[in-house]
Amino acid sequence: MPLKYLHVMVRVADLEKSKAFYELLGLKETRRYESEKGRFTLLYLAPPGQEEAELELTYNWDGDTDLPADSRHFGHLCYGVDNIYETCQHLQDNGVLINRPPHDGRMAFVRSPDNISVEILQNGDALDPAEPWISMGNTGHW
Repeated sequence: MPLKYLHVMVRVADLEKSKAFYELLGLKETRRYESEKGRFTLLYLAPPGQEEAELELTYNWDGDTDLPADSRHFGHLCYGVDNIYETCQHLQDNGVLINRPPHDGRMAFVRSPDNISVEILQNGDALDPAEPWISMGNTGHW
């Protein structure tokens, strides 16, 4: 029986704030569905050229009072980048806390506005370790 990947869904408390975060990572909106009757919005984002690898943000118009404070039960999202240092600097310059800096030139973790853990991996071989990332300590958990 063939199986096809469709998307990952995460609930968000503030649709525009969450959309802005994922756009900082490089994702682009691919489609949007608004349900007046169900009082929710589904916003789909994907990396350019990989529209089949969608992330669905689900926003309930009347609020989500059951969003957990710590989304560790979810695991994490993971995206590959061409230069992990440039990506982390871009995120940091835009107010994103780097929870696990890329000490090794290979891997970093950040959190979305809804506390979703996002792993960032260097495409290909790890970059040579570099400052300020080598000396930067971990913050919180991921």
